[in-house]
Amino acid sequence: MALKEQLLTLLKRIFPTTKKLILRLLLVIILAAAIWIAARINWVLILHGYPEPVIVETPVQQFDEFKFPVDSFSKEIFLVRANQNLSEILQPRGISLQIIDKIAREFRYVFDVRDIRSNNEMHFYYTPDSLHHLEFMVYKKNAIEYVVYDFRDSVLVSLDQKDVVKEVRYLEGEIGKDGPTIWDAVESQNVHGSLFYAIIEVYQWMIDEYSINRGDKFEVIYEDQIVDNESVGVGKVLAARFLYGKKWIEAYQFLQNGKFGYFNERGESLKRAFLAAPLSSAKISSRFSNSRMHPILRYRRPHHGVDYSAPSGTPVMAIGDGKVVQRSFDKGSGNMVKIKHDRNFTSGYMHLSRFGPGINVGSYVTQGQIIGYVGSTGLSTGPHLDFRIWKGGQAVDPLKVEAPPVEPLESRNKPAFDSIVKSYRAEFEKYRLEAKGLSGNL
Repeated sequence: MALKEQLLTLLKRIFPTTKKLILRLLLVIILAAAIWIAARINWVLILHGYPEPVIVETPVQQFDEFKFPVDSFSKEIFLVRANQNLSEILQPRGISLQIIDKIAREFRYVFDVRDIRSNNEMHFYYTPDSLHHLEFMVYKKNAIEYVVYDFRDSVLVSLDQKDVVKEVRYLEGEIGKDGPTIWDAVESQNVHGSLFYAIIEVYQWMIDEYSINRGDKFEVIYEDQIVDNESVGVGKVLAARFLYGKKWIEAYQFLQNGKFGYFNERGESLKRAFLAAPLSSAKISSRFSNSRMHPILRYRRPHHGVDYSAPSGTPVMAIGDGKVVQRSFDKGSGNMVKIKHDRNFTSGYMHLSRFGPGINVGSYVTQGQIIGYVGSTGLSTGPHLDFRIWKGGQAVDPLKVEAPPVEPLESRNKPAFDSIVKSYRAEFEKYRLEAKGLSGNL
């Protein structure tokens, strides 16, 4: 009790009243807070100010054309040689025959190694250490697609492609002025050669490229495919115009029932019951005539067909769907196939070196199917195809046959299609004016 009384007496001396107690406690708290704040203030910044900021440059990660980090691998670029197989390429680089066999068999659905082509690039990615272990291989399939082989842990194979930028471009050409053929007229203007094939695909039912004449013209609006700032091919032909003889044939791409097709300005499909020609590469050596000097018999007689000169073995296609009604050989026509397409039209293919697979009397064929190969059988002076068409049993000039269109534009799509035609016609006019302006400034 004495200790307790002594403590109370001491407190009364220090804090004689309650008011002084509260004030002195507040002073203690304020003093403690000031000490705490002072300990945490950066007096260097207050006295000397903020220093100049230091900029630290972080190196940007560099990637190669196949999206691999450049500084993470040691890289080798290799050109495939003729007749070189995958084992010859991979075994010297440390890949076992077991892994190579697994690639060939289990990943055929991704890419069949038998399709590896000579002069195509292979890129090998090794660890950058002394072990120099092969971790990845890339096979450059074409300018866009490539195959990635991952040799880490368990082998994996995947198909990938580079980023493709599509740019809409315009080209016009004139046969004779820009070259003697469509190919020459395209190639002479430093445009990717695939544009030629794209044009031919659009007009394959309407134009026989081997019967074009000097002065024929074309205009085309198309998608140019750009990879790594270089043109690598042509995407879609969006619109085209072709002056064939004295007639302009217009073509506009349109999506109908989930399928893209080409239609003229009236909405008629460019696709016809018959192809314009039964060959994809040849030239006309003799035309339809009622009186032609036979090159072997040396007297005049009718030649009711068109001769296409082409190398022996060139595939010959059926111009349309139909039924094979004749597969025969005789001294004049050599190996010959006849196809009945409907009640009116029959086509004939003569001097074939051999027949296509499955081509027998009674078999049905589809448009574009290979029914034989160019040869020189029968009365012939060299490899060529004698191509004929009969309408109602009478021979007609194949170059003048106008086959009916198929897959017409549906009426519900006509307003949308007309809008597209109007838009592209305006584009053609704009491009023509720009081309004239450029030529005028040269």
